[in-house]
Amino acid sequence: MLSQQTIDIVKSTAPVLEVKGTEITTAFYRNLFKSHPELLNIFNHANQEKGRQQTALANTVTAAAYYIDQLEVLLPVVKQIAHKHRSLLVAPEHYPIVGEHLLGAIKEVLGDAATDEIIQAWAEAYGAIADVFISVEKEMYDEAADQEDGWKGHKEFVIDRTVKESDIITSFYLKAADGSALPAFLPGQYVTVTVKIPGEPYTMNRQYSLTNAPGEDYYRISVKKEKIEGNPDGKVSNYLHDLAKEGDLVQLTTPAGEFTVDIASGQPITFLSAGVGITPFMSMLHTMANENPEREVHLVHASKTKNVQAFAEEIESLQDRMPNLDVAFYHDGEKETDNATTNHKYGRITGEVIAHYPKESVFYVCGPVGFMQFAVEELQSQGVSADQIHYEFFGPAMEIKEKAV
Repeated sequence: MLSQQTIDIVKSTAPVLEVKGTEITTAFYRNLFKSHPELLNIFNHANQEKGRQQTALANTVTAAAYYIDQLEVLLPVVKQIAHKHRSLLVAPEHYPIVGEHLLGAIKEVLGDAATDEIIQAWAEAYGAIADVFISVEKEMYDEAADQEDGWKGHKEFVIDRTVKESDIITSFYLKAADGSALPAFLPGQYVTVTVKIPGEPYTMNRQYSLTNAPGEDYYRISVKKEKIEGNPDGKVSNYLHDLAKEGDLVQLTTPAGEFTVDIASGQPITFLSAGVGITPFMSMLHTMANENPEREVHLVHASKTKNVQAFAEEIESLQDRMPNLDVAFYHDGEKETDNATTNHKYGRITGEVIAHYPKESVFYVCGPVGFMQFAVEELQSQGVSADQIHYEFFGPAMEIKEKAV
């Protein structure tokens, strides 16, 4: 248990971390990878290059400073991060390395203001925080390995087939290379795919939502091809689209994530998505069609044109099995006359559009950060309570609502 003196010192640094947090975490990652380049086999290079990981870690460290005396408040965030750590195979032995470089970065950025007393207090606080993560992650590792058909670490999968879903999204059907059965997963979860791209010095990891229902002999992921110019996200997506072929092998860890849905509930559900943010909802829809087809479900999705809209026919076929499934695809990049079918509409998802859906719904939001920011704020302004709103980031969690601190 931390002493009151340590708690007071750490909490006193929180306002400074709000201002200097990203500077500290940028120095942290720079020094960490210089001393331990092997960790580049774990971290998402695109998130590093875009600064997303630095910002997310800064937010987490700042929140930890404010809540160091009541870490249970941060448990939902801890679990979300722990799922990602487990899927990336972050191990207990990594935590002392991270702690050393985090303290070093605090000292580097704050200079003389980071007194020995402050550094010692943060060392003790970091130890307590690391223990929480290690404990939560151990439970997750054990659960993943001990479940029926589960495994530890990486498992080799073969690309069994590929299906082009739109001009920019392709689905990859992945089967265990040894022919073994696959563990069940919760609709909305993701898998980490690890690939070694020719010419790249380190392995690369990307997390992709599963887009099929549990219980199949394959996992399906659906990948958007990102423009490669100046976009580090494009390295893996372009590799999968342009170079990976049926019969090739990739490495997977067991499914993870907390962006899941209570399939059996009778409460109306409204999915709000844009772009490739539709992917976690595909698994949810297929599972609901199998297990609770009478449920009232609304899917509202935005894409630029019908050519980049993925899964339209697949979703429309689910309407034959789900009589209370209402679908609206919005396109703002083509003429109104090009969108004459029942489910396709011209324009954007606006506040007026969102207001059309039942406020007693549970709402799930996924897509680009700007879209999620708009949708969540709009729902809140329309009186939807926070516990009815769930959202998922593709990548490190960024702030989307008012600060937790």
